Amino acid sequence: MDGTTLQGIRTALRGPVITAEDAAYDEARKAYNAMIDRRPAAVVRCRDAGDVRDAVTAIRERGLEIAVRGGAHSGPGLCLVDDGVTVDLSPMSGVRVDPAARTAQVGGGSLLADLDHAAHAFGLGVPAGIVSTTGVAGLTLGGGHGHLTRKYGLTVDSLRSADVVLADGGFVTANEREHPDLFWALRGGGGNFGVVTSFTFDLHPVDTVVLGLTLWPLDRIRDVLRWYREFLPQAPNDLNGFFAELTVPPAPPFPEEIHGRKMCGVVWCVTADPDEAEQALAIVDEPGPPDFHFTTPMPYPAVQSMFDGLMPPGLQWYWRGDFFDRITDEAVEVHAEYAERLPTGLSTMHMYPVDGAAHEVAPGDTAWAYRDAVWSGIVAGIDPDPANAERIRQWCVEYWEALHPHSMGGGYVNFMGTGERQDRVRATYRDHYDRLADVKRTYDPGNFFRANQNIAPSAPS
Repeated sequence: MDGTTLQGIRTALRGPVITAEDAAYDEARKAYNAMIDRRPAAVVRCRDAGDVRDAVTAIRERGLEIAVRGGAHSGPGLCLVDDGVTVDLSPMSGVRVDPAARTAQVGGGSLLADLDHAAHAFGLGVPAGIVSTTGVAGLTLGGGHGHLTRKYGLTVDSLRSADVVLADGGFVTANEREHPDLFWALRGGGGNFGVVTSFTFDLHPVDTVVLGLTLWPLDRIRDVLRWYREFLPQAPNDLNGFFAELTVPPAPPFPEEIHGRKMCGVVWCVTADPDEAEQALAIVDEPGPPDFHFTTPMPYPAVQSMFDGLMPPGLQWYWRGDFFDRITDEAVEVHAEYAERLPTGLSTMHMYPVDGAAHEVAPGDTAWAYRDAVWSGIVAGIDPDPANAERIRQWCVEYWEALHPHSMGGGYVNFMGTGERQDRVRATYRDHYDRLADVKRTYDPGNFFRANQNIAPSAPS
């Protein structure tokens, strides 16, 4: 980027334009995943939608590549591009709740913590994620699931409207009445269609929930998984529980005698009355008595943030995911093998439920193409030491490759890892892909927004 170009962009914007000459540059180009080390020509911190429009126009007119940053949790680091410009929305983190209408208007740079805090003051919330430092924008555009999915559906099922800056610098509001084709595509199609500067969500009643943590020894994983696969899909929607393989961290509420042990378990979030929740969780003895079982009422934002300290920014990450409509006996054996081989203390595998209320939305109503999935699985190699980067990547890839034949063929777009092929993007969207490509042609015919899990525009008919 030459000096004239840089000065032109700086002149156009209210927010700061950060380059390698600035002391803030290395901090500005950090991603949540420390495996990502990209050097954009500039990071543009936009203060409002006007800044975003001017930034998009300036970047396009100068022939530069663009990336968009919300919470920077993208595993492959899609929020950064070498020698291009990152449009950083982090200053746009305001949340305005209308408790009477039960809606929240959420800035494109907001984190889940911002949304959870603002909505919780009114006893309301949105089904979104399990780590509060996640960006609202990226999670939502990929579809979004979390602790409340069985009760209230996917994140996109609560999306009412979105304000979008398009590739040509235009600004539109997309909802069921205005630009409905774009609104359909935004609900699961990723960051392919523009920069969303504001989301409007419907909010749902959620205040204090019951958190449950149940752990069994790893040699019981086969019994636990066979029980879990039968129990959870039949459970009331008030009960959400994701299955996990883990090394027990040396921290409360876990007793010292299980610190550092490889175990399997379920993380529960129950929206029912606490007494009813305790009754619902009385079933944990069915696959055999657990070595650890803990329940407590907690404010919903506290549940959302309970992994933040364990998974801070700056760790090495490599992940891959798939959707599953069943957990076969063969898949159980794969899980048992690779759980024993967890390569580091933070590496894990999660199976998130995406049934319940998420199944009540028709398959064609949103771009999310797996309304028949029961679980969204992720294998994640994680460690603070860069020396272990290849080790955790290899374990993740081998685990995923062994498990993939027992999946539905595609995975959650937000769980795609670095280096996955374009056919994986197509598999993510099934028969929605061609429709998404048509929407792309309408709103971004030049594929300006391509630093993403890309959907290329369809050819003119």
